[in-house]
Amino acid sequence: MIKQGFISDPTLSLSFSPSRTTLSSRPYSPSSSPPPPPPPPTTESARPSHNNPTLFEMMSEEALRGSKTIEESRKKTQRRVAKFLTELKAYNFKNGGLGLSDVKLTVVSRDGYRVAMDVHRRVLSEKSRFFAEKLSQRREKGVSHTVEISECDDVEVYVETVVLMYCDDLKKRLIGENVTKVLALLKVSAAIMFDAGISSCLEYLEAVPWSEDEEEKVVSHLSQLELDGSMTEVLQRVSSEPSTSARSDGILLNLLSGVLQAKDDKARREMKTLFSRLLREDSFDDDNRFDVSKDTLYHLCHRCLSSLVLCLSEATAIDSSRRDRGVLMAEIAREADNLQWIVDILIEKRMANDFVKLWADQRELAELHSKIPTMYRHEISRITAQLCIAIGRGNILVGKESRFLLLATWLEALYDDFGWMRRASKSVDKKLVEDGLSHTILTLSMRQQQAILLKWFDRFLNKGDDCPNIQRAFEVWWRRAFIRQYTDAEDSSQLQITVCSYPS
Repeated sequence: MIKQGFISDPTLSLSFSPSRTTLSSRPYSPSSSPPPPPPPPTTESARPSHNNPTLFEMMSEEALRGSKTIEESRKKTQRRVAKFLTELKAYNFKNGGLGLSDVKLTVVSRDGYRVAMDVHRRVLSEKSRFFAEKLSQRREKGVSHTVEISECDDVEVYVETVVLMYCDDLKKRLIGENVTKVLALLKVSAAIMFDAGISSCLEYLEAVPWSEDEEEKVVSHLSQLELDGSMTEVLQRVSSEPSTSARSDGILLNLLSGVLQAKDDKARREMKTLFSRLLREDSFDDDNRFDVSKDTLYHLCHRCLSSLVLCLSEATAIDSSRRDRGVLMAEIAREADNLQWIVDILIEKRMANDFVKLWADQRELAELHSKIPTMYRHEISRITAQLCIAIGRGNILVGKESRFLLLATWLEALYDDFGWMRRASKSVDKKLVEDGLSHTILTLSMRQQQAILLKWFDRFLNKGDDCPNIQRAFEVWWRRAFIRQYTDAEDSSQLQITVCSYPS
């Protein structure tokens, strides 16, 4: 239950619910103020000295442990809330044009834990239709308002939702969050009719992989929320519905280009390690503006792709070419390694979404790839594996059309090269690649999952260890298709098993 109050007098608070209305006078609490702790139970000093504890002593010890657990949980919540309040102040400072806050928003939990925030009526009204309706009833110029939301299930989530209203890029802000947290944010956003929050949460849920437990939660939560047809996209992966789916740029460009073109392999590896560490450190420092831009990184990506196409074109005509096989093989491996490094940076900087689409569109490169021996080309398939791992971890958020196109273009090549990848490079983690590929497949629609996994089934039976072992994905698809069957009511189609012949 949520009880809200809206008044102009900053010393009064009005709370109401369907069953009762109360008016009370009290001063504001300037910050979060938890209720007083309960009196401590029996301590060691008051315990009798005999060895066998009594039932009362055991109950006292259990109560003491429970009290400590509650206190630790409350302290963690307070630290997280304090972090959100600091973030809110930073947004207020950044958006100085909003002026002084004119609303005191207080959120109260069921056990009386209170958090007060200084916010702006303009932001609340623009972002939330709920607040817009409530605050429009009181338009006294120059008057501050008190808003109290009481009996909240989770104060921390309500505070974070308010912070999200001040955020310019909600999708980026949600990257790295877990599914449970985003579901909680979605619930609050829906309750206060925060449309941008609802949309961003749904986009997140549609893009990231779910564990089986999370899958149950997503289906349960979305079925309880009245979001009309906006949740259809999220549920397509578990239903039978088919998918219808800077100022430093100049310096950095020269430095990174120098690394990519380095003639000494040892120096090139050392500089890659150095730059990876430096750029990673920059990403943790919000005040540091010495950072590589997206345009610079994608310029380097296109350069590497052009070099790969040229090298593979030469490799297809190796018999008539005067080029040394060993030199050409080394060039292909170097260009592939360069591209892997840039993609790593893109993933670290949360800029890799567009590269998934770019890589999925490399049909010419994929066709050349299929025409040369595996020993020359297997390093290129590591880029596909790299993207699948990032998608499987939720570090890249792209639409399912791009995810499916990525696999449609490069999955066969990854299958063909997997044995060489595993044997030729000690840095390839077989389990990591298989898990990433499994998670990526399971984010697709049911029909796409079926098409991919049935082909994999036939190939795995014939190739064994030279094919990625994605049995886990097959198991999850099987349960979705034939056991749980989250079938969309509007879709009357039935899944059908088809035995496919796989090209050798």
